[in-house]
Amino acid sequence: MSVTTAVVLASTGPSTTPAVTPRTLAAQPQIAAPAAGEQVVAPLPVDAAGLAALPPATTHGTVPDAPRDSAPDVVPSGRLVKPTAVLPVYLAPGERAIAAAPARQWAGETRLPVIAEQPGWAQVLLPVRPQGATGWIYLEDPRVELERTTVRIEVDREAFTLAVFDGEQQLGRWTVGVGKPEAPTPAGRTFLLDNLVPDEPRYSPVVLPLGTHSPTHTSFGGGPGTVGVHGWPTGDVFGQRSSDGCIRVPPDALQLLSTRVPLGSPVLIR
Repeated sequence: MSVTTAVVLASTGPSTTPAVTPRTLAAQPQIAAPAAGEQVVAPLPVDAAGLAALPPATTHGTVPDAPRDSAPDVVPSGRLVKPTAVLPVYLAPGERAIAAAPARQWAGETRLPVIAEQPGWAQVLLPVRPQGATGWIYLEDPRVELERTTVRIEVDREAFTLAVFDGEQQLGRWTVGVGKPEAPTPAGRTFLLDNLVPDEPRYSPVVLPLGTHSPTHTSFGGGPGTVGVHGWPTGDVFGQRSSDGCIRVPPDALQLLSTRVPLGSPVLIR
């Protein structure tokens, strides 16, 4: 990631307008009712003061005791949790709250991929440090909506490729640039966190931050070291380990990514 792009990620406020309206998600699915004999574990109550004291479930947050993702190579189902207001994220069903998920990130609404479920609860990926952090959301909370995406992004760092799929249909595949050996693009599953337009775009007209961070840089230009997908003004970076961890893509890839991939869509980096 360039310093300029990093500053965009660090300084863009909530009023920033996305480049486009991403593709509409599928209609909200119903929360599955517990089977006969199953009981929903009640959440521990969190009052307003307690919620305000929790670390934010954003790219700026750090949740040291968050459960780690146990299956980072598996593509999530596409089921998404969308907070409509700030809500608690729990260590496990019935356990204490460890973070607060806001309704918005920078420009876009928060959507967190579901990676596991049990009656009344969903385990989701979190965009916080440390890498691979997860948490549990109580699905019967009135501040929770459910959505589903069929779109996913797959990145092969060895082959220098990025591909976009809608179900089994491949929408496009491109040669891209990835992180240098000393600042690699992190492997594992993450998700599209937001869709931003820099106020003064020098390197890319759109920046797509992901819910993951550089494993070697604690900051990019004052930001929290968020890894993103963005364009680049010259083509010599594609097919190369050319960045500080971000994924550099050609213009047609950036156009499709910013218009066809909904926020929250899974990103699998191998």
